[in-house]
Amino acid sequence: MDNKPWSEQYRLAGEDWADKEAAAQLLEDTKSAYLAQKVAEYGDIPVNRAEQKVKASKEWDAHIRKIVEARKIANVAKVHLETMKMRYNEWNNEEANRRTEARL
Repeated sequence: MDNKPWSEQYRLAGEDWADKEAAAQLLEDTKSAYLAQKVAEYGDIPVNRAEQKVKASKEWDAHIRKIVEARKIANVAKVHLETMKMRYNEWNNEEANRRTEARL
């Protein structure tokens, strides 16, 4: 267990989650712009045909996998943050029980 106060541990975990969430959100939010750029590279063919070619490409598959992996990393960081919150609550309850027992 880390010797830092719970508030500091929670803050660090929260900042880690926020950074990872921002990275995942950025990838998700720019997905349509990325698609548009790739479609434009096909030039004069119909947009629906170019979009089909882009979405069938290994490059698009890799991009989607990158988005999913970034979301997974952000979700794991969120679970870590919530776990830390639960550990603090458990510790707090144990301390309260210990104080109550000491008074008896």
